[in-house]
Amino acid sequence: MTEYQNIIGIVAGVKPSMKWDGKESVSDWQARAKAKLRELIGLDKMIVAEKCLEIEYDRQETDFREIRFKFQSEPGYFVPCHMLIPNGVSGKLPAIICMQGHSKGMHISLGRTKYEDEEVNGDRDFCIRAVKEGYIAIALEQRNFGECGGTETGPKCTEPALTNLLIGRTTVGERVWDVSRCIDVLLSDFAEYVLSDQIYALGNSGGGTTTVYVTALEERLAGGVPSCAVSTFAASIGAMHHCACNYVPNILNYFDMAEILMMSAPRKLVVVSGAEDPIFPVKEAKEMVAEAKEFYTAAGAPERIAHVIGDGGHRFYADGAWSALKAMK
Repeated sequence: MTEYQNIIGIVAGVKPSMKWDGKESVSDWQARAKAKLRELIGLDKMIVAEKCLEIEYDRQETDFREIRFKFQSEPGYFVPCHMLIPNGVSGKLPAIICMQGHSKGMHISLGRTKYEDEEVNGDRDFCIRAVKEGYIAIALEQRNFGECGGTETGPKCTEPALTNLLIGRTTVGERVWDVSRCIDVLLSDFAEYVLSDQIYALGNSGGGTTTVYVTALEERLAGGVPSCAVSTFAASIGAMHHCACNYVPNILNYFDMAEILMMSAPRKLVVVSGAEDPIFPVKEAKEMVAEAKEFYTAAGAPERIAHVIGDGGHRFYADGAWSALKAMK
C-alpha cells in the first residue's frame, strides 16, 4: 500500500466543477474555461521581454537546411531552438514545434546523440520525421531539460517547479509561454518560410503535456499531437510518482484532462497513447478522448480529433500519428 493512499483516494473522488454540461454553448464554455486555465497555470505571472533573436548558425545538411537560433522569452531566459527546412521546396510550408519529454534534451528530436550510451528510439526523432512529411520542424528545448537546466543524467525539474509555486507560477505555464513566444518568432522573423495558419505542436511525455496545454490556449496553433500525456489526472499523475513539473495546483477542482482537450476544438488534435503505457493508462485515456469528442461534435468538428493507440509502452508512434494528422481536413 502506498504511504499516501488516503490522498490518492480523495483525488479519485473529486468531480471537476467546470465540466461541460452540454447545455452551455461551445464558445461561452471555452471562453470561461480558457480564462480559468490561464489563471491556474500562472500565465499572467510571466514577464514579457524583447525577443533578442540570435542566429547561431545556418548550414546545409543532406536533407534540410538547419538554422540554430535562440530568443529571449522572459528577461534573462533564452530558449534555444533548431529549425529544419526541407530541401527542394519553394514557398512557405507548414511548421511543427517539437518537444521531448523527460530526456537529455532536444537533440533527440534531431536524431542525434550527445552522451555515451544514449540512443534515439521510440520514434523520438520528431524533427527528422516531420521534414520527411514536408513540414518545417522546430526542436525547442523545454525549461529544465537539456541545455535549459538539465545535465547528462537527465532533466532537473523539481526545485524550479516547486519554487514557481511560491509566486503563483507553474513550470507548465513557463513551457506554454515559451512555445507561444516561439510562435511570435516564427511569424515575425521566419515568416518567409512558415505558413502562418499551419503551425502545430507535437511532443511525447513531458513534451506531450506541454502540447496538451499550449494547444488548448494558443489559438494561433492549427492543432497539436500530444503523445503519452493524456489520461485522467486521478489515474496518472494523481496515482503514482511523476515529476513535479506535471502538477498544476488546484486544477482537478475545475478540470480533468478531457476539458483541457476540449479547449482545442475545433482545431486538429491527435492524441497518441501506448496500449501498455504504465504511467498514462490507456483505459482512462480513451475515456478522456471520448468526452472531448462529444465536445468536438458540438463544435461541428468531430473529424478533427483522433486517438492513435500504439501497441507498446510510453513512447511516440510516428506512423499512426502522422497518418491521423494528415487525414484531417
